[in-house]
This record gives sequence, structure tokens and C-alpha cells, in this order.
Amino acid sequence: MDLTPGLRRPPDLPADEPLPESDPILVERIRAEIAERGPMTFARFMDLALYDPEHGYYSAAEARPGRAGDFITAPEAHPIFGRTLGRALDEMWRLMGEPDRFVVRDYGAGGGALAVAILGGLVADRSGLAVAIRYIPVEVNPTRTRELHERLAAAGLADRLASEIEAGPGCAIANEFLDALPVHRVEWREGRLRELYVSWDGGFVERAGPPSTPALGERLAADGIALGEGQRAEICLAIDSWATGVTAAVHRGFALAIDYGHPADVLYGPERPDGTLRAYVRHRVHADPFRHVGRQDLTAHVDFTAVARALEGRGWRTLGLTSQAEFLVGSGAAEVAEALRREPGVTVEGLLALRSALARMVDPRATGGFRVLVAGRGLPEGAGLNGLGYRLRS
Repeated sequence: MDLTPGLRRPPDLPADEPLPESDPILVERIRAEIAERGPMTFARFMDLALYDPEHGYYSAAEARPGRAGDFITAPEAHPIFGRTLGRALDEMWRLMGEPDRFVVRDYGAGGGALAVAILGGLVADRSGLAVAIRYIPVEVNPTRTRELHERLAAAGLADRLASEIEAGPGCAIANEFLDALPVHRVEWREGRLRELYVSWDGGFVERAGPPSTPALGERLAADGIALGEGQRAEICLAIDSWATGVTAAVHRGFALAIDYGHPADVLYGPERPDGTLRAYVRHRVHADPFRHVGRQDLTAHVDFTAVARALEGRGWRTLGLTSQAEFLVGSGAAEVAEALRREPGVTVEGLLALRSALARMVDPRATGGFRVLVAGRGLPEGAGLNGLGYRLRS
């Protein structure tokens, strides 16, 4: 393969606190694969760094994500996020005629913060969905899965877990999940698309070469994207496999993707000449994927145009794309907050935490600016959700 050196390096991290070293066993595994097979795509590197069964970031036994980990997701910040999603699920269930069994597949379920909030909220609201729901956590880390089961058992909610992988009517939820799917890194150089491969030269380095698959150029063409000279970007082909799995699991119902990202024309615009790949370690963000290998999260902004097209190509219909702030407010976040304020035994500290969490959830400069894509399949004509009909005043 003809490879030429990449032309840019990410900025160095400030050295004001100690950060974890790369996992030496994982680094050696990746280096050995490169030595045996040649330079690997960044998608392969990212897959190993995050999902290696023994040493990948998401396979580690220690707590992450979380307050003691590298970042905080909305469900972990406060149960109001999951309680509000529970109300959206209740609305979906009612729109579908209140089926006796409603399967919820939670992609990247983690230790169960979202599951407990959704299920506990449905019980508190006395929703009929609390009886019909079958919750299926999709989680690669067995330690997190055990934590989820223990957490639900402690809350008296374990009977809502599906005893086996079930398919049927329901909803697939991908909350801050798609951004961690492996991505290919590409750049436009001298009138042609080049892919950035990971090689080894005393450490991990990038080398540019021809695309590993025509699907990369085809994705950009389908998105209507023409990169500028020297522009780098990330392309997530794994979205298609995720959409295939969702389609097999949800025969009728909804798909809900919540993440940071944009439609393709914004995501690949000239204001992002270096792409959106970022690394998270100890609540800090930087741009070098080759430090702290196996000990840091790697993410890239989601191409919501590609997500919608992947689902539509498998029989889904896009119902809407909105902000997290608008979706949550439209789904009843204010009513949920009021119910939480009135719960017996609530403390001043609890009220302050609730207010702070709600503010972050709807602040467009924080997670309120995340995008929410909703797709439907086999639904009544004209079916829509309150969360898609609400618009915040600018």
C-alpha cells in the first residue's frame, strides 16, 4: 500500500495533572497486528482501543463513564433525564395502541442509570407501560451489565428486564452511543480522497493512503459533500450495522438517537477543517487518539443525515430531527421536575441538583444542544411525538 505521512498533529495536552499511561498490553496487541498485516484503518484502531474484550476502554472493570471516570452522561447527572424519556416512551406506547409487550433496547446501557430512571419513573407515574415494558440493555462490558442487574434488583425493578433477547414492537434508544462507534479518518488532498491509516514508528503515527473501501467516497457523495483541499473528516460506516440490528429487533415502533452531531452539510462544513475526533480522559478533552490508549474515550460527532438514511433504507421513516432541549421540554420535562420537587423527603441539596441538571439538559450551550433523531416503522399515519412539536423561543 502506498502510504504518505499525515500532515497535521494534534496539539499537546497541558501537563498540570498526572494522566494514565496507555495500556501496555493493548498497545502491544495493536502494534503486533500492524507488524503482521500492515497499517490499519483508524476504524480498526478505534475498535481495538475502545472494545478489545480484555483491555479496551469500554471493557475495563473500573468505573467509567461517571463522576469518578472520564465524563458524565445525562442519565448519570440526574434521573430527570430518564424520567422524561420514560414519558416519551409512554407516549410512543399509547400511539401504538398500548401493546401488551413493548420492548425497549437501550444501546450502551452502562451501569443502569438510565434504566432505573425510566422504569422507576413509569412506576411513579402509574403508567400502563410499567407493566408492558421489557427492557433489554445492550452493553459490551459484563461488569456494567452486572451493575445494571444489581441496580434494578435493589430498586425492585428487575422483573422489567427481558429474560432473553426479544424482538417485537417497541423502541430502540441510542443515547450518546453512536458517537463512540468506530470511524474512518479521511482527507481530501490534491483532488482525491485519501484515508488515514495507523502505523507504528516507535509509537503510533498516521499515514495517508488510498481508501480501504469505496463506501467512504460513496458516503460523502450520498451526503452531497465535497471536502475542501486539506480538509479532514470522520466517516462512520458502522452506522449501517447498527441500523440493521435495530431493524431486526424492533418490528414496529420507534428508533431514538440522542447525541452530539449535525446534518451532513453542517458536520462536514469548512468550519471543521480537522474533523471532530476527540478524546476524553479524566474529565478533560483533547485531540490526540494515540495517548492513553485503552484508558481514554474516543468519539466523533454523529452524521445525522447518514443515520436517517441508514434507517430509511431499512424501512423506517424519519419523523423528525430536533434538539435535546426541545425534545425534553416537549416531552414533559417541566412536569417531571415538578413531580420530583414534590416527592416526600426531598432536600434543599436535592432541589439544587435537580435545578442544575435541568438547566444543563436544556441549555443549548451544554447537552441541550445535542440532536435528537426520531424514526418510526409500522406506525399509524400521521403519528408524531410531543417532543418533536415543541420549539424553544430563540
